[in-house]
Amino acid sequence: MTKPHQYRGRFAPSPTGPLHFGSLVTALASYLEAKSRNGQWLVRIEDLDPLREPPEATGQILNSLDAHGLFPDEPVLFQSRRHAAYQAATEQLLSKGFAYRCSCSRKQLEAHNGRHPLHCREGGSKNVNQPFAIRFALKNEICHWQDQLLGPQTQVVRAEIDDPVIVRKEGFFAYQLAVEVDDIEQGITDVVRGSDLLDMTAQQIQVYRALGAKPPRWLHIPVIVNEQGQKLSKQNHAPALDNLTPVKNLYSALVALNQQPPGFLQHGSVDDLLQWGCTHWNRRAVHLTSR
Repeated sequence: MTKPHQYRGRFAPSPTGPLHFGSLVTALASYLEAKSRNGQWLVRIEDLDPLREPPEATGQILNSLDAHGLFPDEPVLFQSRRHAAYQAATEQLLSKGFAYRCSCSRKQLEAHNGRHPLHCREGGSKNVNQPFAIRFALKNEICHWQDQLLGPQTQVVRAEIDDPVIVRKEGFFAYQLAVEVDDIEQGITDVVRGSDLLDMTAQQIQVYRALGAKPPRWLHIPVIVNEQGQKLSKQNHAPALDNLTPVKNLYSALVALNQQPPGFLQHGSVDDLLQWGCTHWNRRAVHLTSR
């Protein structure tokens, strides 16, 4: 059983392809932050969208983590096996008025500046004989929260306009529901992730609270970019990690995190490098701008 206030972090990739260097940097940062605080580090596979997930990708990701010595403290959690939990959470949110069915198309919403022409939030979609998504009903809010690296944050949340989809029209559960349900289930206290996800934090805080849970603490690190200034991703054809050079990869990741590792680590073992990283981890040194 999780001890109160015990640090529990996680790395949660989507299996859209093999692990690349940007993902390794995020995984390493979350691992070092957890271990340097005597915490637990978990791995979650966010395999909610089978249409975008090559069948071999999950195995490739887990093999890469193993090759780089990044072993989770508990069995890997797969979102594809958690549909019952997401369905229960969806029904809970619907019953309490925190979610609603939406039949509006993307074009309709764009044409009305994000407002729902079918008045979905007021129940206008109940009798519409067409596919519907389920959206979370945000409240207007100026949200203030503290990022562990970036400091005080202020984000404006707009009801209706910003309401995120939590169940897609195709019936797939969406990230904006599953991530909170799983963080609550796993007792996650701290989340280290890329700054590309920063803008959705205030919305997620409302979802955690609607589910009766305290939001975790966040630490957003700069995303790794390619020579064109684009975030490293499978969409931008980021090359897969070479699992045969884990020390080189980890050393480069420490450099990208501005941890200034000594050169001799390049000739040591994965264990030596990770041990050094845990002992010397300095999150304040992480640059606030991506490179």
